[in-house]
Amino acid sequence: MEKIKTFIQNEADLNTLIHLARKTDAVALDTEFVWERTYYPQLGLIQIALSDEDCYLIDPIAIKNLQPLGKLLSDRGVIKILHDAPQDLAILQRATGATPQNIFDTRLAAGFSNLPATLSLVNLVEELLDITLSKDETRTNWLQRPLSEEQTRYALDDVRYLRAVRVVLLNRIIGPKIKSWLQEELNLLNNPASYSGPADNARFRKIRGNSHLDRQGLAILKNLTTWREGVARKVDKPRGHVIKDTLLLEIARQKPIATTDLKTKTGLSEKATTKYGKVITAIIGTTLERQESTYPEPHYSIRLCKSDKTSMENLQKLISLKCELLGIAPSLLGNSSELKRLVKTLNSTKKDAPEQLRQTDGWRKHFLEDFFRQNRKM
Repeated sequence: MEKIKTFIQNEADLNTLIHLARKTDAVALDTEFVWERTYYPQLGLIQIALSDEDCYLIDPIAIKNLQPLGKLLSDRGVIKILHDAPQDLAILQRATGATPQNIFDTRLAAGFSNLPATLSLVNLVEELLDITLSKDETRTNWLQRPLSEEQTRYALDDVRYLRAVRVVLLNRIIGPKIKSWLQEELNLLNNPASYSGPADNARFRKIRGNSHLDRQGLAILKNLTTWREGVARKVDKPRGHVIKDTLLLEIARQKPIATTDLKTKTGLSEKATTKYGKVITAIIGTTLERQESTYPEPHYSIRLCKSDKTSMENLQKLISLKCELLGIAPSLLGNSSELKRLVKTLNSTKKDAPEQLRQTDGWRKHFLEDFFRQNRKM
C-alpha cells in the first residue's frame, strides 16, 4: 500500500488516500466538530480507516476542497461504516456536496444483533471486542491546531475498530430475514431526508409546549419559527441566539401586535425588540388576518380508552416476545407515542384511509402481521 501521512493536510495526499479507499470493500468514517456558536456545526476533523492499522485524519481546516472525499461517500461500491450515522452524514454531505451512499450504521445494526439500539461506540466496542476506548477528549476543541497526541489517538481509535465491529454484528444476527430487515433500515440512510431534520416550516413542532397553544397561536409560532430559521442560517448563529424557544412560545401565546407589548407582555429584551420587533409584529399581524382553515392542527397527547389500553398491552407483549426470540431491540419497532397512535388508528371507526405510520409498512408491518390480521385496515 502506498505510504501517506496519517494527518492529511493537502489535496494531493487526500486524493491519494481516496484512491486507496475506493479500492477497499469498506471504510470506517467519523467526524469531530464544534457546535456552540454557529448555526451549522464547525467541522474540525474527519477520521477514516481502511483497516485497523491504516487509520487517517483529514484536516478540513487546511483542505478547503473536499470533493475527493465526496466521490468516496457517493461510491456505492464501498461500504461506509459509521456509528450513529445521521449527524455525521449531514455534516459530511454539507462539507463535500455529495450524497453518502451504502451506509452501515453500527448503532442501528446493534439493535438487530441482540443488543440495545442505543449503545455508545465506547460501550459497543467494549461489549464486542473487550477493548476500552478513552473518553477523555469528548469535549475537546477540535478546531485548534496543532492537535495533541491525546486528541490524535482518541480520534483514530474512533474509527480503528469499526470494521471489526461490523463483522461481529453481522455474525450475531439471526438468519437472512433479520439481515434483510437491517438492510431495509440502512437503505433509508441513502436518502438525505432521513437525517436532514425537519423542514423550516415544520420545526415549530419541535418546540416544547407547542401543544398548549390554540390554533391561532400555533400558526403564529409556525411562522415565527420559520422566520427565525432563516435569520439564524443567514447570520450563522444558533437559533437560541436569535430568539429563544421559550420566548417564541410566549409571543405566540400573547399575540402582541405592537412592539411595546413585546417587551411588557413577553419579556423580549430591549435589544431584540429594537432589532426584530417590527418584523415579529408584522408576522403576527399577517397571521391573524388569515382564515382559521389555514392554521395548523394541534397535536394533542394521545389518550387511550379501555379497549385501546387492552390493545396496547397486547401489542407490547407481542413486540417483547418476538424481539426476544429474534434478537431485535424493541425500541426499533417504535416509541410509546408511535405505538399509541398505531393502536388508535387500528381501533378507529372512521372510514377514512388510515394514517400512514412506520409500523404499517416494510419490515415492521411484517413483524406485526399477527397483530394486524385482526384489523382489516392494515
